Amino acid sequence: MQAPLAKRIWDAIAAPFDGWLMAFLAGIFVMSMLVLFSASNQSWHKIDNKLVYTIMALAVMWIMANARPQTVMNFAPPLYAAGVLMLVGVELFGITVNGSTRWLSLGIVRIQPSEIMKTALPMMVAWYFQKYESTLNWRHYLVAVALIAVPGALVLKQPDLGTAVLIMGAGFFVLFFAGLSWKIIIGGLVAFLASLPVVWNLLHDYQRRRVLTLIDPMQDPLGDGYHIIQSMIAIGSGGPWGKGWLNGSQTHLDYIPERTTDFIFAVYSEEFGLAGNLLLLALYLGVITRGMLITARAQTLYGRLLAGAITLSFFVYVFVNMGMVAGILPVVGVPLPFMSYGGTATVSLAVALGMLMSIGNTKR
Repeated sequence: MQAPLAKRIWDAIAAPFDGWLMAFLAGIFVMSMLVLFSASNQSWHKIDNKLVYTIMALAVMWIMANARPQTVMNFAPPLYAAGVLMLVGVELFGITVNGSTRWLSLGIVRIQPSEIMKTALPMMVAWYFQKYESTLNWRHYLVAVALIAVPGALVLKQPDLGTAVLIMGAGFFVLFFAGLSWKIIIGGLVAFLASLPVVWNLLHDYQRRRVLTLIDPMQDPLGDGYHIIQSMIAIGSGGPWGKGWLNGSQTHLDYIPERTTDFIFAVYSEEFGLAGNLLLLALYLGVITRGMLITARAQTLYGRLLAGAITLSFFVYVFVNMGMVAGILPVVGVPLPFMSYGGTATVSLAVALGMLMSIGNTKR
């Protein structure tokens, strides 16, 4: 007997999605709506916008999850080339805001090409290794490093150190899953540590202040150290069980800056406490664990490299955001995945997770 039309439509919609990933993301979404409502002083406008962003994210996630990885792979070179050209365009005639030139005007819309490179770079490096899978040698790794270095250098020039590190990190994860020797990894780490004095002199003044503020935020409690101090107070005051939803004093007395975006974790910690943090961490760990399982089961080299890079990049986003809010990492503009308010980051993450689901779909 033929299934009812409604069931067939639902099955067609749900088929590309990974059930476990969607369950974990649904839990994160529920928490994000609760904490956003509180952080925005019960603004329904923010909630409505968040719902619109989420619907857009689900749409692009479904499209990417429904596409064959082999088909998406063919778009890697032109997408990477377009991203690099746009980064060059930013350097030549980009829009400057607060001292940073990161945006490119395309007439009716303004875009940030570095966001495109977060996905395009690992796709390109994975495509390159897939192309030369049977003849891989050290020369291919050097070319891959060059593919990573070009957009990384262009983003550093904007300047945008945080995004550059995330982009190059995504490329490095592809190298790691491609079998980069531990000797080279450790040697590179030692060389980086040895070059820190040189790197320090190359940093911009505001970047140095962020590092010094991390070491001692009390040296400028009303300036550079304000964000870290207030977020740490909020996290500590939450205690084991939190102050309760809508009852965060640091939040509702307007002490926490950027509380709907980069510092939303401080709001969440104050109101839901350690217990809520453990639950949120469990959901993020679920996403990461499922991503690693998809990586291990990928049927092609391209799938394994890209899935691994997406999963570890997701981990880095979570770690960096929570680390900066907790005062163990410098403050950088990295939103908490699917928790922070904002459309661009949500949609770009949805694209990446959609590709992850596509790789994990073994029925095609």
